[in-house]
Amino acid sequence: MKIDIFNHVMPVRYLEMMKQHSKDQGIIKRMTSLRMLWDIEARVQMLEQWPDLQQVLTLSVPSPELVGGPDLSPELARIANDDMAAMVAKWPHRFPAFVASMPMNNVPAALEEMDRAIEKLGARGIQICTNVNGRPLDEPEFFPVFERITNKHKLPICMHPVRTATRADYVNEQISKYEIWQVLGWPYETSVAMARMVFSGLLEKLPELQLITHHGGAMIPFLAGRCETLWAQLGSRSAGENYDDVLKRLSKKPIEYFKMFYGDTVLGGSASALRCALDFFSADRVVFASDCPFDPEGGPMFIREGIRSVEDLDLPADDKRKIYFGNALRLMRMSDK
Repeated sequence: MKIDIFNHVMPVRYLEMMKQHSKDQGIIKRMTSLRMLWDIEARVQMLEQWPDLQQVLTLSVPSPELVGGPDLSPELARIANDDMAAMVAKWPHRFPAFVASMPMNNVPAALEEMDRAIEKLGARGIQICTNVNGRPLDEPEFFPVFERITNKHKLPICMHPVRTATRADYVNEQISKYEIWQVLGWPYETSVAMARMVFSGLLEKLPELQLITHHGGAMIPFLAGRCETLWAQLGSRSAGENYDDVLKRLSKKPIEYFKMFYGDTVLGGSASALRCALDFFSADRVVFASDCPFDPEGGPMFIREGIRSVEDLDLPADDKRKIYFGNALRLMRMSDK
């Protein structure tokens, strides 16, 4: 049994709304061209080559707050969640659950939609992006979202990176070239969001928070030694900010908070990168995921290569069980039947 916990769909109704309201022609081009994203009949047929594979559905970016303002985003979230719930109902053998999308630029509506999606539609978690239209997730406005999913629903958050080409790599340029904004920028965005959660004390306030980071924990596992030793000296290089009390407010070393996150196996099929993530998080905090259908083949490659990367590591059977499905069942409180 394998549960792909972080893959993407885009319901046709959401796709049409995105095409109508989004100003990002690049993202419209990309999402329209990926058939396995919105043709779910074709998706189910493609998945037949893995009889033991199931997918927990998540909405592809752009998320509701990236498509519409606070008046429109709640409607976009409802459309996405209603239609993903319908996919689960139609193909339960392939899609045992979905993760609800949130209109994060309208927190009261996000809380309402969270309750509706989980309690009425059966969502097994929520998805948020690494920032809310450029605003950090550790701003107090967003805390109720983390608090409710953790303390009331006791379900995980899937965190997806978001960064666009308009974030230039150099000060004398207008855009990020060569799609650096995505290939390298997205892992950076995830790592920054994780760090802000750690140093703002979010994990101190919500120790039961379950947050799955896309792409194997991004930069953090590979740079763990740097994170541990340099952040142990927080404030020693800063002149304009006073960080003297930040470490004192934390009951653990910063690196220990980073290990409280979860990582997935979306690493382009790299077994060495997956080994790094496992060494950092342990098999108890790594979940199988594919990022389907965002691969060069438009669907099957990341599934196939993700499985191969796990198998290439020659892991103990119990570790593979945890990664392939055990951790997902535990986090999302799902039955293996």
